[in-house]
Amino acid sequence: MAYASFREFLERLESAGELKRISAPVSPYLEITEIADRVMKRPGGGPALLVERPSLGSFPLAINAFGSRRRMSWALGVEDYEEIAAQISEMLRPEAPGSLAAKLRMLGPLRRLASSPPKRVSNAPCQDVALEGSAADLRLLPALHCWPEDGGPFITLPLVFTHDPVTGKRNVGMYRVQIFDERTAGLHWQLHKVGAEHHRGREAAASVRAFEGGSGHGRYHVAIVLGGDPVYTFCAAAPLPPMIDEMLFAGFLRRKAVGMVQCRTVDVQVPADADIVIEGWVDPAERRPEGPFGDHTGFYTPIEPYPALHVTAITHRRNPIYPATIVGRPPMEDGWIGKAVERVFLPMIRLMVPEIVDMNLPVEACFHNLALVSIRKRYPGHAYKVMNALWGLGQLMFTKMILVFDDDVNVQDLAECLWIMGNNLDPERDLLVTRGPVDVLDHASRETGYGSKIGFDCTRKTAAEGYHRIWPERIRMTDEVKARIDALWPELGL
Repeated sequence: MAYASFREFLERLESAGELKRISAPVSPYLEITEIADRVMKRPGGGPALLVERPSLGSFPLAINAFGSRRRMSWALGVEDYEEIAAQISEMLRPEAPGSLAAKLRMLGPLRRLASSPPKRVSNAPCQDVALEGSAADLRLLPALHCWPEDGGPFITLPLVFTHDPVTGKRNVGMYRVQIFDERTAGLHWQLHKVGAEHHRGREAAASVRAFEGGSGHGRYHVAIVLGGDPVYTFCAAAPLPPMIDEMLFAGFLRRKAVGMVQCRTVDVQVPADADIVIEGWVDPAERRPEGPFGDHTGFYTPIEPYPALHVTAITHRRNPIYPATIVGRPPMEDGWIGKAVERVFLPMIRLMVPEIVDMNLPVEACFHNLALVSIRKRYPGHAYKVMNALWGLGQLMFTKMILVFDDDVNVQDLAECLWIMGNNLDPERDLLVTRGPVDVLDHASRETGYGSKIGFDCTRKTAAEGYHRIWPERIRMTDEVKARIDALWPELGL
């Protein structure tokens, strides 16, 4: 289903008992973080929170809206996000459907995809109120100063719209935004992100113009969107292939094309149903110190130079709600977003690495630090082939540790994985160490964005892999005995 607004999504949560209102005037400076952190760490993720009167800023603030499997699924318009994975898996089937019924089933997702491209609309609730020039004050936002050592208040659930300087292709990324003053903010798009690639393209073009004697500025336009249909937030965080437009994917997920409107002061189109839009420009030659920031690793990232956004306008609905989140030591709200990304994109990973049965990126390891993978092993060294394939796939290149198991291991069960790893692993024989790109937030790596990775082959070994004994069988009770005891159990008083 498509939500007409972020408020409509929150109303659904409230009607289902998934949202709690906070009427006390709590502060975006540290206090909301402490409240939200306690709630997020409850079993199951705790409720969504609507802070009706933040002590700073002009709008109510919603946090932890995506902080459970149920709410994350509802944000995507389904009862459980595995439904989306099944739909994508059906679309990506390598063989053509044989029966008429199978062909008709495939038509549904394909028809949805064909009707999903974003479209221009004239009605734009996100521009009900327009503040331009000196009236565009970022202090209107109840932006969170999340942790004591943070460099200032941050916008933590932004959808940052940029365009490729050569092709004009749109990208929507989720990059934290530090508010420097009423009309200037820092854009933290990391080295490997598409927004950073767009910026490097603008830098190169500005250098060429300067060399040729023209103006070296080359200012370009950026828009930051807050709120709207919650599916936009998921799409901004998703590791989509470069050729797929995030707004096209959003249209597919919500079963309705995204209505787009032209910004008032910059040449960028944004979702018309957004709650708040920040418009501005960036000078490719300008960088400012950004940070520190208490990040999703549970540690602070240091001060580093990043591009600055100069705000030209802020537009918003008549009664907007400011969406926010916090990150820190897991589990946090972002863990549920990350788990939905894992499940929804697993079919695309299987398309490239079809021997994969399942994958688990544990939230406790901040997702990019550890991957547990089960495979249908067919030949010697198969686990190493899978490790190298995953390190070559998009953002999976950041995975610091990969553990590969046989297909009868439930990789969603950490206890089972530790049991099998401890028993199946010979450290000297079964490790693969390599080097390559790592997440720039990895403070343990030798250099920013570059370091080492390790793979563990936890599969059963064969003679071709140097194992010349008989591999032992797992201890299991027979099904017949289990059935007899199941029937007898009520009489045992246990």
